[in-house]
Amino acid sequence: METRSVKVKIFGTEYPLRGESEEMTKQVAKYVDDMIHNVHEKIPEQSPLTIAVLSALNITEELFRERQQKNTLPSEMNGEVQQMIRYLDSCLQ
Repeated sequence: METRSVKVKIFGTEYPLRGESEEMTKQVAKYVDDMIHNVHEKIPEQSPLTIAVLSALNITEELFRERQQKNTLPSEMNGEVQQMIRYLDSCLQ
């Protein structure tokens, strides 16, 4: 798939980015920009670098939580399925 260049604005600075999906690149850039603005609103006295690092940490924490949830969901579902199998077996006996 061909990568396309798209210009996005993050925290007032324009960046030319390349990605396989122009729409996805824009969505990701908007998410980062929104996170940076949210952090900046809470602690406006901090430097742009500190704001960027804290924003990156917040986004990474979200990613880790999603991964953890994704990994625990199959085991929870397996337990439910096993419980249903036991119930069905008892009904058939």
